[in-house]
Amino acid sequence: MKLLIVTVVEEFESEILRLFKKANIESFSEGHIDGYKNTTSMVRTASWFPSEKGGIESSLFFSFTQETNIDLLFKLIEEFNQNLETNNPIKAVVVPIERSI
Repeated sequence: MKLLIVTVVEEFESEILRLFKKANIESFSEGHIDGYKNTTSMVRTASWFPSEKGGIESSLFFSFTQETNIDLLFKLIEEFNQNLETNNPIKAVVVPIERSI
C-alpha cells in the first residue's frame, strides 16, 4: 500500500475524479486549497487586505491504495496532461507507507 497525493486546479476536478474511477481508486479524500506558482512574487505583491485572494482555487486529493492502481492512474494522468492547453497540469506523487494501523 502507498499514499497517493494529487493536486489539480478547480477546472479539472471532475476530470481527476473520472481518472480515479478508471484506475479503480474508489476511496480517497479531498481538500480545497489555494495554489501558488511563484511564492516570491506572491510575497512581493501580497495585499494588506485579506479579502483580496492571490491563489488559484485548487484541490488536493489523497488515497491509500495499491501500486497497480497508481500505475494505471499515472498513465492516465500523463495522457491527460499531454493534451492540455493550459499551464496547470495534474500533478501526482507517491509516498511509501512504512507502517499503518
